[in-house]
Amino acid sequence: MKAIVFDNELKLDKNYPKPIPQEGEALIKVSLAGICNTDYEITKGYMGYKGILGHEFVGVVEEVNGKNKSLVGKRVVAEISYGCNDPACEWCAKKNYRHCPNRHTLGIWKKDGCFAEYMTMPTNVLFEVPDEVTDEQAVFVEPLAAACEITEQLHIEPMQKVVVLGDGKLGLTTALTLNAQNLDVLLVGKHQNKLDIAKVQGVKTQLLNSFTPQKIYDVVVEATGTASGFETSIALTKPRGTLVLKSTVATGKELNLAPIVIDEITVLGSRCGQFPPALRLLKNKRIDFKPFISGIYSIDDAIEAFEANKSKESIKILIKM
Repeated sequence: MKAIVFDNELKLDKNYPKPIPQEGEALIKVSLAGICNTDYEITKGYMGYKGILGHEFVGVVEEVNGKNKSLVGKRVVAEISYGCNDPACEWCAKKNYRHCPNRHTLGIWKKDGCFAEYMTMPTNVLFEVPDEVTDEQAVFVEPLAAACEITEQLHIEPMQKVVVLGDGKLGLTTALTLNAQNLDVLLVGKHQNKLDIAKVQGVKTQLLNSFTPQKIYDVVVEATGTASGFETSIALTKPRGTLVLKSTVATGKELNLAPIVIDEITVLGSRCGQFPPALRLLKNKRIDFKPFISGIYSIDDAIEAFEANKSKESIKILIKM
């Protein structure tokens, strides 16, 4: 089969072995997959991963190795992590596989990803895609679920003020998700064309260069991934407010954390989320991801797709299998 493989270099392998589902796994024919910034970071050495890349996809189950055959022929998406399922594992017992110390993570850690014609995943992390949801929408379930995670972790009251910093894929998705949950949210970013995607769908927006930081926000979501964005986020969070870190900020720069103590700010790390709430938002057409799509490439043009993903003008590049 064809697969996009990283092994010190990114390449299209046209003769990669087709995977065989193990007990409890499904064989999935991948239809559409999305390139994430994490995939790009892996090509620069992140996680030390080697293998097939990709973790955002939609596909059709062709075979199940196990008793439950109900998913055969169904369109599915998959949570990106699965655990050890050891009865003694507290994380697996709560189905919170993302924190299992012995987890496998699709296309990131110990598990071949979805940038291939076929892939396998355990059936317990697969979710059927409703008929009302197209492939072009379903491929966004993973980042949408990550945005939904914020309100799973934190109760935001209807009258509280929320600001999201950053108008990349992560910031846009987060702002649209919080807005779809009927919260008072403002998206602040540097690119008018990207802000307009959220504005058309009812989100309040403002350009950073005309935005005056004030400590008036109950919840601040940092989605820039920069040290300056983190510092601005602190400057926006009101005393006893909550600062949600949605992006990873890796920097050698010294950060002044004193305001966190002085203003008694709660800092909340937020990563992956559950898929059912995200699928419901898509089924009910609360969010439209079509404006995110900057290009759809054939798997034969995968290297070109990765180059297109580097462009600052691109929001989301998809790969059709």
